[in-house]
Amino acid sequence: MTAAALAEDLILAADLVREAGQLALKMRAEGLTASEKTSVSDVVTAADREAEALVVGRLRELRPEDGIVGEEGASHRGTSGRSWVIDPVDGTYNFFAGSTYWCSAIALRTDPDSDQGTGDPDVLLGAIYQPQEDQLWLGGTGFPATLNGSVIATPDDEPLERLSAGTYIHPTWLLRPEVSVPWTAAASQAATIRMMGSGSCDLARVATGQSGAWFQHSCPEWDWLPGKAIVQAAGGSTAVVEVNGFRWHIAGTASSVREISAALTSD
Repeated sequence: MTAAALAEDLILAADLVREAGQLALKMRAEGLTASEKTSVSDVVTAADREAEALVVGRLRELRPEDGIVGEEGASHRGTSGRSWVIDPVDGTYNFFAGSTYWCSAIALRTDPDSDQGTGDPDVLLGAIYQPQEDQLWLGGTGFPATLNGSVIATPDDEPLERLSAGTYIHPTWLLRPEVSVPWTAAASQAATIRMMGSGSCDLARVATGQSGAWFQHSCPEWDWLPGKAIVQAAGGSTAVVEVNGFRWHIAGTASSVREISAALTSD
């Protein structure tokens, strides 16, 4: 793949997340109902489905050889060795509740046979758009991370004890020591922690240095890969470690990623 071709993909990704985010915002203004997926805090709305359908339709037209994986069920097996990973509304609980802390996100990754069993495929680019803030983050292989077109400076390599760490753990997991014990070990080493309810929004802020680190277990690829691409493009670090059969996804400064990894695996 040439740099020019990937640059075109990055422009397409930017257009897609803007269109998806603006459609979802318009639909919310017109009134929505939500239905539960796995719990009262895991919901889906018509805006999620319509925004995903919009993105899928554009990709099937413009990138017919590429695969597609969507949070709301879109699936197409491509022939190019690449797939687009779509999260039409990340932070749906926030979105439905009226918060501004939600986004549309997309990543372009290599297909899973390239990850050599790590569960963390190579990601070529990521795009995250937070409509109500009108903030667009982009980044990819060979391209710097940007926020609304301005290049993001690489954050200083601060240790975890001096940083705010974004994270998420559903209350039910707090009752399961195989998850809660590693989570507590890592969370207790940060200067402070934040749970805002949108992994992609969190990771975008890791890229800009507004948050120093982020970690979460069992993170689906649509919540991980767009932000991973942008954090890496901004000069940050990422890792995936397995603890007690659960994969933990980590991003931040090089020092904080090492410290979170060590804390998670300490028992």
